[in-house]
Amino acid sequence: MAADPQDLPAEPGQVLPDADFYAFEDLLSDREKQKLTELRAFLAAEVAPYASQWWQDAYFPAELLPKLAALELSTPVQQGYSPLFAGLVIAEMTRTDTSIATFFMVHHDLFVEALHAFGSDEQKNRLLADALALRITGAFALTEPDHGSDVAGGMETTAVRDGDSWILNGSKRWIGNGTFCDYMLLWAREPESGKIRGFLLDASLPGVCRTRIENKTALRTVQNADITLTGVRVSEADRLAGIDSFEDIKHLLRGSRIMVGWQAVGAQLAAVDIARAYAVERKQFGRPLASFQLVTEQLVRMLGNAVASTGMLARVAELERGGYPSAASRRDSAAGSKGSGGGMAQAALAKSYASAKMRETVALGRSILGGNGIVTDYRMAKVFADAEAIYTYEGSYEINSLIVGRDITGISALH
Repeated sequence: MAADPQDLPAEPGQVLPDADFYAFEDLLSDREKQKLTELRAFLAAEVAPYASQWWQDAYFPAELLPKLAALELSTPVQQGYSPLFAGLVIAEMTRTDTSIATFFMVHHDLFVEALHAFGSDEQKNRLLADALALRITGAFALTEPDHGSDVAGGMETTAVRDGDSWILNGSKRWIGNGTFCDYMLLWAREPESGKIRGFLLDASLPGVCRTRIENKTALRTVQNADITLTGVRVSEADRLAGIDSFEDIKHLLRGSRIMVGWQAVGAQLAAVDIARAYAVERKQFGRPLASFQLVTEQLVRMLGNAVASTGMLARVAELERGGYPSAASRRDSAAGSKGSGGGMAQAALAKSYASAKMRETVALGRSILGGNGIVTDYRMAKVFADAEAIYTYEGSYEINSLIVGRDITGISALH
């Protein structure tokens, strides 16, 4: 009996189906599909051949920025693209290199998006065009050495009004792009009122000290910094007038949390790409790894995790466009409880779920590569290591789970 052609080993160079197994990209417009194809070509030519070496050397390729800007993908939703497209952009960048995707998110989805959402006309006229074109770069300085998940209530960095200026003192930590950025969107508490203030801080001002965080085992290309502020004087013209409390920045944090969820999708797609190619090409006992049932089951489980994560994030993208369900906020209002509201719980569930599935997916992929899975020559080790950063930032799995739990019970377990 002749074998079914689908049961035969793949021929060398055979083009295998894409990991978009449920064709989510069919939901995009023709314009968006064309732009995604352009992005993939750029990543294949300008990032993929060099990403592992950048990572090994902890080197950020500043020379890439003009080419990245030429894609004109800054804050896609502001340009009329769909939230789904914006998410798939981050997923595709992460699929090639998590570090470049993280740079892009910090600069565009936090710094530039804040200019759009909260900047004055004068601030936009002064900074926006250069930020969009990556002639200047931005960072988002919120986390502190002693305050990560509890920074909303525990922020120690202070901003004291002094005439037409503010005096900033304090420290920030884990600030992506922090070593080289031109501006930081920096958050501080006004001691007198207790209000959170946002500032477009010129990083070259006297009193700003930036130190690169060394010895990372993930996102080595990203330049994270410790920031110390000592009597830094900032003009009132550089304060974001649209920010009056921590509640005001939840729009930014929700969007960033969603994009990190898309990073979890991209990391899984990368793991599926690498593990599947390896399983088809690598032979043991005279047969391709893909011919062994246990290996095939692992590949399918990886694909299922990636598809499920993509489906959840795709639905969140629809909610971003059409509006989040209001039942929870109505319940919270009636009960007087402190629900998350505004889509934060949906974003938190998507990020926590996708990042948990990502952890399983990249671990399975590393296992399929055996010993080769722990050296960066085969890319899987880098994907495996970078996944740990995705799992933690923009709210750890545990914190995001507690946000969702508060929403579905009306009782907060955040202490």
